[in-house]
Amino acid sequence: MALLDILCFPDERLRTRAKRIEQITPAHLQLIDNMLETMYAAPGIGLAATQINVHEQIIVIDISEDKNEPYCLINPQVISHSGKEKMEEGCLSVPETYAEVERADSVVVSYLDRKGNEVKLEADGLLAVCLQHEIDHLQGKLFVDYLSRLKRDRIRKKLVKQQRM
Repeated sequence: MALLDILCFPDERLRTRAKRIEQITPAHLQLIDNMLETMYAAPGIGLAATQINVHEQIIVIDISEDKNEPYCLINPQVISHSGKEKMEEGCLSVPETYAEVERADSVVVSYLDRKGNEVKLEADGLLAVCLQHEIDHLQGKLFVDYLSRLKRDRIRKKLVKQQRM
């Protein structure tokens, strides 16, 4: 396995919409393993392929305390949602930055697992928020897009300055 480079905001490649995967290949399975290793090492609880400059619909998530309950979702989509919840979010592509974001409190997501089986997952709380956050990445959207323009511009300036150092 290998650690992958994570793109950082305001990199425009983070705005690329990911393509659906028509057939899961051994290369996809290796990518999933590399994404998990990268996410754990970062450390984070979710990673979308877009964040590592691969523009296919794959996300990995693990919100467990022991980091031993990973979800691997291919072509994920929210098929229903309900409620509203504000939760502080962070992102591996927006390092050391956190902000409250309002999202659905519960979601149902359909996806393919790494074997190509269709799965429906009902989630609430942190898992629901994480799923929405990572699926947003596949659409070229970041959590900072939910913030005011002023806050987003401050974050952009701070990260650009850090990247120059």
